[in-house]
Amino acid sequence: MLHFTFMLSRIHQRKIMCLCQYQSFNANLIATASALLIEEPIQNLQSNESNINGGGAAADFTESQLKESLMRMDNVKNQRVGSEVRALETHNCASMKSFAEVKKFHSYIILNGTANILLETKLVDLYSEWGSLEDARQLFDKMLQRNVFAWTEIISGYIRHGYWEETLALYCQMQEEGVRPDHFIFPKVLRACAQLAASQDAKEMHGCIIRSGYESNVYVENALMDVYMKCGSIQDARRVFDKMPQRILISWNTMTAGYAHGGQINDASELFRQMQHENMEPDVVTLNAMVTGYANCGQCDEAFKLFQQMRHEKSLQPNVISWTAMIAGYSQNGHHGKALELFHEMHQSGVKPNLHTITSTLSACARLAALQRGKEIHGYIVRSTYNLHSSVGSALVTMYTGCGSIEDARQVFDKMTEKNVVLWNAMIAGYSQNGYSSHALKLFRHMQLVQVKPNSVTMASVLPACAGLALLQQGKEIHDYIVRTGVDNSVFVWNALIDMYAKCGCINKARRVFDKMPERDIVSWTAMITGYGVHGHGKDALALFSEMQQTGIKPNRITFTCVLSACSHAGLVDEGLDYFYCMSRDHQMKPSMEQYACMVDLLGRAGRLDEAQKFIDKMPFQPNACLWGALLSASRIHSNIQVGEYAAEQLYELEPENAGNYVLMSKIYAAAGRWDDVSKVRKIMEDLGLKKPPGCSWIEVKNRVHAFVQGEKLHPQIKEIYAKLDSLAGEIKKAGYVPDTNFVLHDVGVEEKEFILYCHSEKLAIAFGLINTFPGTPIRVINNLRMCGDCHTATKFISKIAEREIIIRDANRFHHFLDGHCSCGDYW
Repeated sequence: MLHFTFMLSRIHQRKIMCLCQYQSFNANLIATASALLIEEPIQNLQSNESNINGGGAAADFTESQLKESLMRMDNVKNQRVGSEVRALETHNCASMKSFAEVKKFHSYIILNGTANILLETKLVDLYSEWGSLEDARQLFDKMLQRNVFAWTEIISGYIRHGYWEETLALYCQMQEEGVRPDHFIFPKVLRACAQLAASQDAKEMHGCIIRSGYESNVYVENALMDVYMKCGSIQDARRVFDKMPQRILISWNTMTAGYAHGGQINDASELFRQMQHENMEPDVVTLNAMVTGYANCGQCDEAFKLFQQMRHEKSLQPNVISWTAMIAGYSQNGHHGKALELFHEMHQSGVKPNLHTITSTLSACARLAALQRGKEIHGYIVRSTYNLHSSVGSALVTMYTGCGSIEDARQVFDKMTEKNVVLWNAMIAGYSQNGYSSHALKLFRHMQLVQVKPNSVTMASVLPACAGLALLQQGKEIHDYIVRTGVDNSVFVWNALIDMYAKCGCINKARRVFDKMPERDIVSWTAMITGYGVHGHGKDALALFSEMQQTGIKPNRITFTCVLSACSHAGLVDEGLDYFYCMSRDHQMKPSMEQYACMVDLLGRAGRLDEAQKFIDKMPFQPNACLWGALLSASRIHSNIQVGEYAAEQLYELEPENAGNYVLMSKIYAAAGRWDDVSKVRKIMEDLGLKKPPGCSWIEVKNRVHAFVQGEKLHPQIKEIYAKLDSLAGEIKKAGYVPDTNFVLHDVGVEEKEFILYCHSEKLAIAFGLINTFPGTPIRVINNLRMCGDCHTATKFISKIAEREIIIRDANRFHHFLDGHCSCGDYW
């Protein structure tokens, strides 16, 4: 009806044709034209115009009314939008102060019929600038003519909004339509290739650039260098650089930054010197690239020298990128204290940190457990706008969990309105690393319920939680999930699986995972060697260490610590001594405190206490509590009071509030029947307010964890458990078991001592497992303390009588009991 009325009127046919053409593009645009163009209180004009544009009963208007309305619209147009139209026509868009104004002008050229390729191209650009890429694309698609400038604007719009693949599609469409790209188009499309790392597309475009005669354009060449750098083709970038007839500063910066960020700091340094030799003065961008490159390669001293030079040059003052590069470099290379100091200096200099600065500084706080500094930075974040960003939330969670402040971390997590997978991973990892394994698993399940898809980092964070509580069934379920969902098989996920199976007592399953790995790093080998060590398979650990070296992988300090620990658990004294000395002899590594502690433990377990003490005396540094603790433990095993007292005196000085040291010494006295000395040690503990850590054992049955303490009374099945223990006690005594009351630290009667032994948590957990699992099923128990000698003997008898494999993980190692024997060979 609207079209019919217009055709009858035969008024302003040019306007009508334009209106009809554009109605299919944007009907709403026409419907709102009157509201945008007619804002003055002109009587009757507003309603008339609205009806003309589809807002009312247009068929009721006479031809004269239509004439009058359109004439009045022309008058208003001249009064209201003349200046804006002139702005468009002269390409001066400074007056475009809102998206509504852009819409208004578009409405005007539709109504006035003044559309041409120049104005439409400019409107494409304006729509894109104001965030309406859809309007820009619709207008572009309706253009009757599209030259290279129009294509440049629409491609720029897609680049501006990050639609990289669509940009390449547009470029292909442009070529299909026979429009030749120019030196403005090429850099834009090359940027899309760089973002997509589309190296093949970039090379094809390079050929097109040569054929088009733009290979000598400095801006095109800079874009080519950038795309080759981001695609990892540094040699191709260098060839472009070397062939450039002229180089501007950005050319040098692009090439230098490519070398620096790619880890080729020597090449970057050489180019930096060449640049200065050719009288090209570096700017802040150049120096930032060099600072970043040095820092990323671990050369923090060189990075700081350049940074200091910048601070002393007025024209090269460090900006936020400079400060952040230096802070991040310190943090990533273990100089966490320097990172915090530099952040403080940055704040004093008035340079505002960015997100990367904040996250790098929080990482340093986490590594130093600098809780107070971390809270100060948190306060700064709250006062700014960074607290809304997920990366800052993740960094805060990591900082608080690194400082052991789990409640603060959870508060940050709960307050984040948008939780991405990185934030969930940070909280799960924080729980796992701080021993809150059940909380980590619960949060992992909740993550799945809210449909946040876990990734490989999630798997590597939650698997240690299963390992921490020896939750084999749940660990297997996560392994199945990894296989079923195709989670990225990163090497650290495989490493976490090895660790989980080893700590759940399945050393053979851990080895199968190790053997199936498509690639292995030093952590993979070290994890498997560690697993063999804690299971008492010392010779297997040494064989694997030899195999690792044959593959060309060099051991690090952690690997040597694990090898020496494996020797200690297996009693391989001579082998351990040989590996200790080969560190410096064959690998140019000076043994650290950890390796010396392993050697003291190795010699002490073997009963060579005098050698162990001499080993400590000859150390090149002051022994710490770890070494004296190893000597005290060895004294307990071999009932050597003299060495034990000497070690205990050192420990009382170094860590006077560690109850475990007093307990160990009282056990040595109790084993010797020196009850007066036992009382004295207990009195010291009472005066210091210290209590013996209670023994506790866990067992997983049907996906539930059941915990037992000595003398447990609260478990729902406690009557059945004690009944089972009574039955077992009678059977194993008939088989030859005799309770070893030397492991009771109380001066009481024999019967009471036997009852105390009878109620140890390991025995309660084993009895519960026998009741609630099918015959032949292995029983897996985890204990928080070193397994006592009496429980060890009793479990050997129980394994034979019950015909079960019983696997117990104590504070030091695994014990596999089967058919009356233990894998440790009674050496632990």
